[in-house]
Amino acid sequence: MKRIGNLTACLMLLGVGFVFAPSAEAQDKPAVATKVSAEKQKLYDLFTKKLTNVQFKGNFTVLGREQKGDLPKETYTIKSVKKLPEGEYWLFTARVQYGGKDITVPMSLQVEWAGTTPVITLTNAAIPGLGTFSSRVVIYKNKYAGTWSHGEVGGHLFGTIEAAPKEEPKDE
Repeated sequence: MKRIGNLTACLMLLGVGFVFAPSAEAQDKPAVATKVSAEKQKLYDLFTKKLTNVQFKGNFTVLGREQKGDLPKETYTIKSVKKLPEGEYWLFTARVQYGGKDITVPMSLQVEWAGTTPVITLTNAAIPGLGTFSSRVVIYKNKYAGTWSHGEVGGHLFGTIEAAPKEEPKDE
């Protein structure tokens, strides 16, 4: 259960090696920067600032499975987010440490806005060799909470957003 839950939760938020992009129809159109109001631009700037060099640290659940003891822990490192020119897509650059691997993955994710609250969304995204995933993750102040699903398995994820520790230079 822990392996499935960790992998699924990781995939939900970070996309592990998968770039979720606009539909093929949208990709045929040239990228045109969407004009936004000054208020919306302030939200975009704050979102960029608040999600650069941070870690999401928390827990996740798997619905329908009895939980004994503490909930499984999760940590995601977001190096940066940057607004893409078209629509509400953002380029997330995330460090994924899972299963003995340590990679940095860029991915395009849709962010919807509930008023001033960002919601990171992933809907029925087919990831080759792994399955189809969906997720909604709400960001508010220094917290995140959401739902995830992978086929018939799903659950909740929640925690705090903290400054990422400084990376030590790698010896070569």
